[in-house]
Amino acid sequence: MIQLVGVNRSPFTRRVAITLKVYGIPYQQQSLSGFGNRADVRGSNPLGRIPALILDAGETLVDSSAIIDHLDEIHGRDHALVPPAGSDRRAVLRIAALMTGACDKGLAAAYERNHHPPEKVHQPWIDDCVAQMKNALSAVEAIAAASPDYLLFGRLTHADIACFVAERLARGLQIDTEGEMPRLRTLTRKLEDEPAFRSTEP
Repeated sequence: MIQLVGVNRSPFTRRVAITLKVYGIPYQQQSLSGFGNRADVRGSNPLGRIPALILDAGETLVDSSAIIDHLDEIHGRDHALVPPAGSDRRAVLRIAALMTGACDKGLAAAYERNHHPPEKVHQPWIDDCVAQMKNALSAVEAIAAASPDYLLFGRLTHADIACFVAERLARGLQIDTEGEMPRLRTLTRKLEDEPAFRSTEP
């Protein structure tokens, strides 16, 4: 059975876990942290980063976007959470890239705050990372205004999943998404009740 390496506190691991659930792909999860279990994680990914996906044949995939591309392929490109080609595909990938980039910035801010001695914490760097995260979320907030249910096409796509994990991380960083990105908060609140999202809650 496929093995997912990583904890769902990581937005990148959870993004993969949600996709596996939506596609109905059975898997087992090794709940390893990139910080607390670095040596064990390096057994799957030399970078020591999560997630990693160990396939049945023993091949290991790293990086959430590469893993999700494989899951789309085995699920079937015509039925995947991203259109197979054209402007619709680019629209989904653009939002997913903005939201995964926002997660990168949010995690960089959290790392600066939580893993440096207090006298070495550089607050301007934290502020800049948070500002970049807010800018990305605000850009997608404007897109959300055009769709009452999901971000694009009236159906779940990878754009929604990436938005969900980014917005959750933003709230963990004390960003007021309720007040500043209300449409995104409404979307993520709705998604919280869907089985693939509820069952992967950390």
